[in-house]
Amino acid sequence: MIDVAAVTAIDVHVHTELARSGDDPMPATLRTAARSYFKSDEPLPTVDDVAAYYRERNLAAVLFTVDWESRSGIAPIPNEEIIDAAVQNPDVIVPFASVDPARPDALDRVRQAAAAGARGFKFHPNLQAFFPNDERVYPLYDAIAEAGVPALFHSGHSGIGTGVPGGGGFRLKYSNPMCLDDVAADFPELQIVLAHPSFPWQDEAISVCLHKANVWIDLSGWSPKYFPPQLVQYANTQLKTKVLFGSDFPLITPDRWLADFAEAPFKDEVRPLILKENAARLLGLGADS
Repeated sequence: MIDVAAVTAIDVHVHTELARSGDDPMPATLRTAARSYFKSDEPLPTVDDVAAYYRERNLAAVLFTVDWESRSGIAPIPNEEIIDAAVQNPDVIVPFASVDPARPDALDRVRQAAAAGARGFKFHPNLQAFFPNDERVYPLYDAIAEAGVPALFHSGHSGIGTGVPGGGGFRLKYSNPMCLDDVAADFPELQIVLAHPSFPWQDEAISVCLHKANVWIDLSGWSPKYFPPQLVQYANTQLKTKVLFGSDFPLITPDRWLADFAEAPFKDEVRPLILKENAARLLGLGADS
């Protein structure tokens, strides 16, 4: 079981990129472009690799994949592998599930994953090609809220597709955080995480998080040395209890992120909130969880 007092930090944005079978669910062209964009040469990790990597660093990891099979035609890493990794490594892994909203059985999959032990759900509107405030997706949010777990949404620019012709066909419009303002208003009991600094809509993300008590921001996908100044300003003040450490492993490692965070202009009293206290509260973690 995760002992919050014992871990150094809780990374709320960790990907597994290789199935235990050895299958990679990302097309090679997109994989190569993403590695170039993030300047990453990390090997693709399975769920077991993630557990070992984070245990070695005394970190906890919120772990997920992205299911976009309806569009990609490639089967995702099964949610069952991630939940099993958490069962096998409960001191390190917090399992999130991913369900493509375009699946005809999406609602059943959400309910099954929640019943099996998923502690949250990950959505990527760019890859999954949907507006989060599309009311056809609302039954999924109902089920997630009923399960009492958070929903984490990619927001802002997508490193996936950057640098390839037509951006790989992905539309950035789906990840404007203002779409999630509607969701937060319509589902006040649902805890919503805006993943990443939301370039080019950083001010919109800050406004939504300020306005809606059930919205959080994770800081993954960027080195802290590149954070917009207004994000640092609000993280140090009005949003200090709603901002979360996330790396975006393996594209950005926690080692790199934490080293740059140590040099960034965050207040000393805010750092422990960002690194684990806010995440522990969001996820309902404690010494006996």
